[in-house]
Amino acid sequence: MALHIATPLIESASLSQAAGRSVLLKLEALQPCGSFKLRGVGLACEHYARLGAKRLVSSSGGNAGLAVAYAGRQLGLPVAVVVPATTSERAKELLRQEGAEVTVHGASWFDANTLAQDMLTGTDAFIHPFDNPLLWTGHASMIDEVAATGHKPDAVVLSVGGGGLLAGVMEGLARNGWADVPVIAVETHGAASLHAAMQARERVTLDAITSIATSLGARQVCEQAFALSQTGLVHSVLVSDQDAVAACSRFLDDHRLLVEPACGAALAAVYGNVPALAAFNKVLVIVCGGATATADNLQQWTRLLA
Repeated sequence: MALHIATPLIESASLSQAAGRSVLLKLEALQPCGSFKLRGVGLACEHYARLGAKRLVSSSGGNAGLAVAYAGRQLGLPVAVVVPATTSERAKELLRQEGAEVTVHGASWFDANTLAQDMLTGTDAFIHPFDNPLLWTGHASMIDEVAATGHKPDAVVLSVGGGGLLAGVMEGLARNGWADVPVIAVETHGAASLHAAMQARERVTLDAITSIATSLGARQVCEQAFALSQTGLVHSVLVSDQDAVAACSRFLDDHRLLVEPACGAALAAVYGNVPALAAFNKVLVIVCGGATATADNLQQWTRLLA
């Protein structure tokens, strides 16, 4: 039995009204660990457990780390997560709540990832936050669930960080005969590594992440996400941190679900009815979630960005 759950697909009256088109929401924020990450991470953890892994190691203080910690607890395997110094106390608390051993190292994910790699033994399995075909295959299951309802969207709107969600959604579209459905890939200014790569026609590395949407904070997208961006089916959209946070607040009012600014980026594109949506009558939004955001965080971000 899979570690993730089948999440609701609903039509949003508020978002449909704001965007002037039918808007469907795939509520991945309702996964047990708070985000879509559990689909791919769970599949990968189960795979490595079958191969004999004795411990799971991750290098994420955010949603991926939480998914590994949850999966490890469900599978009865110890989990070690290396997080950068920027990781919130809330995130570290949630990781420990799931039974993970938490090590704080370095100023960025890159530093934490380097230590995580150095920690690996012959009986450990490393779970990358976004760059592993097993993750993409697991994430694709959310599109399987949408396809089972018969509701084919004209486009899919999602947020992009390292590109794992993008790769998984496009794999899911292809395997359900929906390969013609385009994807609106949304990033915030200051975390737009996919947009930069599409502009340069090659993968580039951002100098720094300056966006408040830290879950989008991969300075370079994975090769698979870049390759998919060159197919002509991916449309890049940028939104501001202010719009992402405002979308989180509005979504909380509209649907009583608290999500983080990384998820708010995709919602902001729809609330703002960006030009990239103009050609589509029915869009599917992946509400990817975010377990570390709190109501206090949302108020603080709103004040900070005012």
